[in-house]
Amino acid sequence: MYATSLGDDGAELRPLEVWHAGELLANIDRGREFIGRHIGLADVVSDLDGARAWLKSYADKRAADAGGVHGIWLDGKLVGGLLFRVWDTPSGVCEAGCWLEPGAAGRGLVTRGMRMLLDWAFEERGMHRVEWQVSSANEASINVARRLGMTREGVLRENFPHRGVRTSTEIWAVLAPEWRAARARTARNDH
Repeated sequence: MYATSLGDDGAELRPLEVWHAGELLANIDRGREFIGRHIGLADVVSDLDGARAWLKSYADKRAADAGGVHGIWLDGKLVGGLLFRVWDTPSGVCEAGCWLEPGAAGRGLVTRGMRMLLDWAFEERGMHRVEWQVSSANEASINVARRLGMTREGVLRENFPHRGVRTSTEIWAVLAPEWRAARARTARNDH
């Protein structure tokens, strides 16, 4: 299977498939409380059957061109993932997301991987808008949105019940022309 290097630190981005269910469960188990603070993945992937079912749902999305999931491996160990939770080709709009176990946090893995996936979404798949929906309390994920050049468009106040508490969701997004302009500026600055 193919892997894409995320830099010279041994990090790779790979497709995350049903046969990775054991690795996904181990990843979630290592970071269950950390991951579960803001997203429901830690509750959905509570055992091997849950891991398989969740991965199968993304395999089905990929087959229907309606989403997809990639894993982030660091030195051969699955430490997190990036996903397109929603993918709507006719409208050119998708929603991206992520999770990461605590031992892998702070290394820029999500930002580096998501840059690759955004390049693919905009340049190869012709998407026009990528959204990032994040709990207002998830500062690390909000910082990723900022580093990706996304614009905060608004807040859905107390719209999501998570573990018995109503949380607010910030909507961040980047448009294809904005992404291309930012990538061009980066390329010019690299020379």
